[in-house]
Amino acid sequence: MAGNTFGQVFKVTTWGESHGKALGVIIDGCPPNLPLSESDIQEDLDRRRPKSAPSSTPRREPDQVELLSGTFQGMTTGTPISLIIYNKDIDSKSYETIKDVFRPGHGDFTYQKKYGIRDYRGGGRASGRETAVRVAAGAIARKVLDREEILVRAYTLELAGVRAERVDLDVIDKNPFLVPDLDAAGHMQERINEIKKSGDSAGGIVEVLAKGCPAGLGEPVFDKLDADLAKAVMSIGAVKAVEIGVGLAAARLLGSECNDEITPKGFVTNRSGGILAGISNGDDIVLRAAIKPISSIEKEQRTVDINMKPTTISVRGRHDISAIPRIVPVCEAMVRLVIVDHLLRQRSIV
Repeated sequence: MAGNTFGQVFKVTTWGESHGKALGVIIDGCPPNLPLSESDIQEDLDRRRPKSAPSSTPRREPDQVELLSGTFQGMTTGTPISLIIYNKDIDSKSYETIKDVFRPGHGDFTYQKKYGIRDYRGGGRASGRETAVRVAAGAIARKVLDREEILVRAYTLELAGVRAERVDLDVIDKNPFLVPDLDAAGHMQERINEIKKSGDSAGGIVEVLAKGCPAGLGEPVFDKLDADLAKAVMSIGAVKAVEIGVGLAAARLLGSECNDEITPKGFVTNRSGGILAGISNGDDIVLRAAIKPISSIEKEQRTVDINMKPTTISVRGRHDISAIPRIVPVCEAMVRLVIVDHLLRQRSIV
């Protein structure tokens, strides 16, 4: 009922807050006999950590993961896997002065209305900090996908109005914005520098590509693969829209332009994004997520306090200018979790 668990067979439950003692995740349903170590998980966590990019927060968390259960002699045992990440670089002072004021764009107002209490330090449970343990869970899902030769790769398609003109997967990790176009990365850097000086923030688009996914994954009618992918990615706090394949552009196409014709060698095009009737068709799965600008900005904005009295706010402290690029491995992790869950569900019926 509380909405902290995701998945049907490969179940993931996260816990913890931005300025609490630690964050954690429990993964239940992971197959046994998979090689798994803390270093396997750390590799993905290091991609999510704040870097030297001008879009990233000055908060420096090591995000050192500890594997507490579910493995023996370096292999998964099939029992619940428990992971913990301790918060090391907490500074809550800047939140004391605005603890009774609702920050525009944040969950302050809605959390207060839902629970009658909220952790005002960094957004508590609603903070993007929670996504660290999603990435940890996604790293374990990756071990399942590696065995099946399924690759899931996410990258920045657009940031602050600058869009990648090409997709070269080999250069994603060679620039601070995780964009598959080095020329676009340079322009993104310039644009983010301008926005940072103005005290504002920026959004963008993350694209996720899944290659090697077999046909047949997805459940009719309400657990369609694309429906679960959309829910998974939309559960990330900064995501405001998800499209698969041609997405919104499908509304402006004719049927003859939108359909993917089929030949004995396979589909001629991939406008469906690898999913038909909610079930994977064996083609690449292509998903895009629209990422809103970071809500904590220095520019003065109108708001109200907990007594609904009007006031203004300028949010200081250590904040990202954009959720991109740190949200890129988060989107990647959520897509992995969905595909693994459906892969295991499919094996229960065939």
